[in-house]
Amino acid sequence: MRMMMTLVLMACVTPCLVSGSPHLFAQQKPAQPSPTAEQMAVEDAKGWLGLVDSGQYEEGWKTAAEVFKASVSTATWTSAMKTTRDPLGKLQSRKLQSATYTAMLPGVPDGNYVVILYETVFEHKATAQETVIMVQEKDKVWRVAGYYIK
Repeated sequence: MRMMMTLVLMACVTPCLVSGSPHLFAQQKPAQPSPTAEQMAVEDAKGWLGLVDSGQYEEGWKTAAEVFKASVSTATWTSAMKTTRDPLGKLQSRKLQSATYTAMLPGVPDGNYVVILYETVFEHKATAQETVIMVQEKDKVWRVAGYYIK
């Protein structure tokens, strides 16, 4: 009799468990992964490149990393951009080629760096490569430590 009651009870409970509350069996959403250093640096580089693309060279200098500002004055930076960047014309397209994290670069202290390469097309230069070196400073913000156009 006891065995029969257990079977009857199981027969009644099992369908309730299977068809009952959907939240009992719902899969939890996996936590969103934290962005990588490369992703954060690329995102911050986009904002800085927007300043350069719009000719706001002085503002670009002001928002760059301390190592950048220590290596070039505002006047020198602005002058260099006007003689090298302005003749290229308006940005037509910029495609991310790579973003590589490294802790060491020549000529600068060890730290958190991301070297970003873009394939870029300008109004007056069909094929160019931009290199943006980002550094994560003490406040954990990624800022431009170097910028080069080939």
